Amino acid sequence: MSEPLRHSGEPLSHSGESLLRIERLSLALPEGADRRYAVDDVSYDLGAGEILCIVGESGSGKSMTANAVMGLLPTGVHASQGRALFDGQDLLAMNEISHRALRGRRIGMIFQEPMTALNPLMRVGEQIAEVFEAHGLLTAKARKERALALLEEVRLPNPQAALRAYPFELSGGQRQRVMIAMALALEPELLVADEPTTALDVTTQAQILHLVKDLQQRRGMAVMFITHDFGVVAEIADRVCVMREGKIVEMGSAREVLDSPQHEYTRALIEAIPGDAVPPSRDEAPAKPLLAVKGLDKVYRSSGGWFQPKREVVALDTIDFTLDKGETLGVVGESGSGKSTLGRCIVGLNTPDSGEIRLNGVDLRALEGRELREHRRRIQMVFQDPYASLNPRIRVGMAIAQGPIANGVNKAQAMKQARDLLATVGLDASAAERYPHEFSGGQRQRIGIARALALNPELIVADEAVSALDVSIQAQVLKLLDDLKKELDLSLLFITHDLRVAAQICDRLIVMQKGKIVEHGSARQIFLSPQHAYTRELLAAIPGRAPHAEPTEAVAI
Repeated sequence: MSEPLRHSGEPLSHSGESLLRIERLSLALPEGADRRYAVDDVSYDLGAGEILCIVGESGSGKSMTANAVMGLLPTGVHASQGRALFDGQDLLAMNEISHRALRGRRIGMIFQEPMTALNPLMRVGEQIAEVFEAHGLLTAKARKERALALLEEVRLPNPQAALRAYPFELSGGQRQRVMIAMALALEPELLVADEPTTALDVTTQAQILHLVKDLQQRRGMAVMFITHDFGVVAEIADRVCVMREGKIVEMGSAREVLDSPQHEYTRALIEAIPGDAVPPSRDEAPAKPLLAVKGLDKVYRSSGGWFQPKREVVALDTIDFTLDKGETLGVVGESGSGKSTLGRCIVGLNTPDSGEIRLNGVDLRALEGRELREHRRRIQMVFQDPYASLNPRIRVGMAIAQGPIANGVNKAQAMKQARDLLATVGLDASAAERYPHEFSGGQRQRIGIARALALNPELIVADEAVSALDVSIQAQVLKLLDDLKKELDLSLLFITHDLRVAAQICDRLIVMQKGKIVEHGSARQIFLSPQHAYTRELLAAIPGRAPHAEPTEAVAI
């Protein structure tokens, strides 16, 4: 393979005929942006029946390229030069009416977050049928039949029920399958998939990747697959285009780029992938129990309605475990396993139906008023989505200081502590005067960690705290959590769906499925010798891992 490419304008080509050809494309950002171009002089092509993965961190320009192809550029962003030729037609020169005729019919798109892309007030079947209606195709009856056939094709477990369901009644993986069904409804020649598996469980992600590859092969589609994870690239790509700050830094076949990356940025992205290596042996200090959970139960009940029966979902079923001082305990499982409910019960955001939650031997469920608040202060939470958990109208410094102020610390002292905490998590103290939207996802997660530390807790509950981050940022946040744990003598309850991530930071693991703990033990023991079939399934679903591959030894963080 050649040196890290600085191409002269010729598209970087595969061996077959091009369906999509990007020629010297530059997308200008509005004045005042952190750089001049979102995409800067980019050229590549994509052949029929090929999967091209465009890889890079947030802000690399990979999604903006897809938006240009779809005619969905945000306000203020425009093409300052170049062409995007689809079957010989320049997409950038088309008006909205011409673009709309192509979208769906010849070019389909899967978005990263199906819950925001689907209409929450429309049943799934109606939304798929609407694709045909928008293009004036089929009768109402035929649209419904076709919608059902598409849900069967994307292998939804109960397509008839899914047809009548609203998006919120489906899991994340099921909603993503609905999005794929809609994207494939008119049998497009090109499928654009923008981070479609980023926040999904590893098992669901594996199913979606397999589904996309299978449909692509059966239909002969071209696929532009946008991702930040080289584990995904290893699973699905024919060719890879690596982007950084709007430019292409490397391109080649998946095998070439994975086996012999030429650019230091590509190497850094590959090295940041959480591997399936066996966690190292950890020194076992004498047990000093901090948290003891015993017989914890939680059932969610819906009251039903005119046409809906009452439902009960068992979220927690007789949960027992202990967490020692200074220990990191991982809670691993898919969506719906009960792991987030467990975390929310421990911090007091959910109320269990029965059981004990003891902190330093004191049952929190037996406390009230001031005494309860005093003990609750010692347990703090870092949420999955820091943007949703931070008030967009409150400056970051005050968001961190609010907890101490509410507990009697004067404002000046609380703000000084907030600035100190920002420095502790690797941000400048001046960040205290800025608003949440002015930070990247990784920076906002650091702010969430600083806020959790503001009340000097003994236990941090981190609920999927890195699952939506780029792999390189993910590695930084994991190291930060591990360093803070040692420096501040914290204990950590680390909730994740990804065993790769758990292996990097956890001393022990508990594996949850359908509200029950199905396996527990040291992280090393579970990786080397998983006893439960579900644990083996989670390990097998790690993206980029060869089937039946033997895990390798890891180096401690």
